[in-house]
Amino acid sequence: MIKAFVSAGLALGLMASTASAQALLTAETGPPGTVPFTSTTTLAEIVSASGLADVQVVDSQTLTNSLQNLAEGKTDISASPIILTFLMSKGAGPYAALGAEKGAELIGNVQALYTFNYGGFGLYAYNSSSVKGWDDVSGKTILNGPPRGAALTNDRGILQLVSGVEDGKDYTGIQVNWGQMPKTITDGSADAMMLPVTFPDARITRSLSAGDMTLWSIPKDIWEGERMQKYIKSPGTAGITFDLSDVAPVEGLTIVSEDGIWRSPTTVGAEVVNASMDFDTAKALTKAMIDNVDTFLTKAPYMATTKVGSVGFGLCGPVPIKYHPGAVAAYEEAGMTVPNCAKP
Repeated sequence: MIKAFVSAGLALGLMASTASAQALLTAETGPPGTVPFTSTTTLAEIVSASGLADVQVVDSQTLTNSLQNLAEGKTDISASPIILTFLMSKGAGPYAALGAEKGAELIGNVQALYTFNYGGFGLYAYNSSSVKGWDDVSGKTILNGPPRGAALTNDRGILQLVSGVEDGKDYTGIQVNWGQMPKTITDGSADAMMLPVTFPDARITRSLSAGDMTLWSIPKDIWEGERMQKYIKSPGTAGITFDLSDVAPVEGLTIVSEDGIWRSPTTVGAEVVNASMDFDTAKALTKAMIDNVDTFLTKAPYMATTKVGSVGFGLCGPVPIKYHPGAVAAYEEAGMTVPNCAKP
């Protein structure tokens, strides 16, 4: 039996009551209704129920901070956008205060169990807003993410690529923690939102109580352009396209694309662990995902296209992290080929 309880803030604890559990592990993840949350909590449920370990999961965290906590040995498991591992290794972006030397040292403590992709990124606004598409954001107030982290970096970058605007120069960007997003969306603080989205998207669905909305896909000509194609090949990023007719309609939400195809970058994420995790535990955690991959992909509607467990997805090239040796063993025992560039 798994016991769920709520502690301070929006923390979610998942613990098994089985006497055979071999370890107590701590984990951090993003807010409910997101791919990182579903990945981490599904893994926790499976390993706790199996008696492999008791897992305590704290949700609604800023994953920039969670990755640093994991690298410093304060947490055993964390969901992490892969772009954060790249930025930490360089001491750049949200990790500028660490510096390159310390950042590179810390990222050496991080290894992956498995990877996945998030939903996508989109611009959306209430139909009552003055923002009617990508060409209307100049001079407006745009909610573009939490105060720091991969989502904010991507939201700013994509909006600049598509609309040619810079935060603080051409528009006013506002940032709030994930838990405050629904209130900020509905209270009219922003003219539009440039945020990660899933299909369906929990934040959008909750916000529709305040009025109908429109969500815009990236225009085809910009998507096919050299700059966007270069962007989706950057560390921790990929591209997603799909036919909108395959997406279940959400009452009150209109999704706009000139040809009915959704196009957007997607963040590649990983379930990561501290490199000090013992071989057998990392192997067992990864095997739990492999053996239950269908559970991950069906846990929530938005998980169907996340590529959970696609071996090597998002790793190699300039990405600084590799699989944990225990994860490599789990994949190879399952008959899956791990690229050499993803091995430690």
